[in-house]
Order: sequence, then C-alpha cells, then structure tokens
Amino acid sequence: MNAYVEHANITVKNLDATVKFLSTAIPEFQVRHRGFNTKRWCHIGTQQSYIAVQEIEPKPLQHVSRTPYFDLGVNHVGLVVEDVAQIEQRLTAAGYRKNMYEDEGYRKRLYFFDGDGLEWEFIEYLTTNLEERNRYGH
Repeated sequence: MNAYVEHANITVKNLDATVKFLSTAIPEFQVRHRGFNTKRWCHIGTQQSYIAVQEIEPKPLQHVSRTPYFDLGVNHVGLVVEDVAQIEQRLTAAGYRKNMYEDEGYRKRLYFFDGDGLEWEFIEYLTTNLEERNRYGH
C-alpha cells in the first residue's frame, strides 16, 4: 500500500465560513460528520480524504496572530482538483481573495484565502505521468 494523506486538521475562527469556502471551491466535498466537544468541529471532504475543521478552543488565553510562512503552523493545504479555472470562477464570484496562480506546464496551481485568512492551494494536474507531475521548474 502506498501512504497518502487522509486528512489535515485545521483550527479556524468560524466553522460555518470555512465549510462554505470549501463547499464553494469544491462542490463534491460533503460534510461527513459534525460534532461538539468543547468546540464545534466537522469533517468535510470525500469518503477517501477530508479536512478536519475545528473552531478555536474557548479559553481565557490571548491568542497571538500568526504570520504564514514566518511563524509556526499551517501555511496552506493543497487539494488536487479537476479544473482550477472553475474553482477560480466560483471563489471569485463568492468574494474570496486570490493570492497567486501558476501554470507550470504539467500542473496549474491556484491559491486563495478563505474568510479567516487561511491560504488554500488547488492543483490541477495536466498529466498522469508521476515523473512529470513531480517535476520542479519548467
């Protein structure tokens, strides 16, 4: 068996806003389960993989803002999709902010920020050849 990422666990300010962002970007993502322990959480994705989203743990502690790529924590989550142009259209129409787009020959990469300022990468592969998919540089 080849190893693969089953899920990523991300803490957000607003669970519903993040579920809306992911559902807008990838309509086939479904909420697999919702729950509540000391905070609201849900799993959204497919039967094979998902994103575990949880709201900030309610504590009397001050939370320090994080600067992606400079401070510890998740910088972005990459999701393989069929068509980045459709995702760009849906997210732009819904008012989300695009960060970057790259066409690298064998793959297209699109980056958007959700309502919490978390960055999400959407990757469309243009080949099934794994060596080409994993090629770095043009």
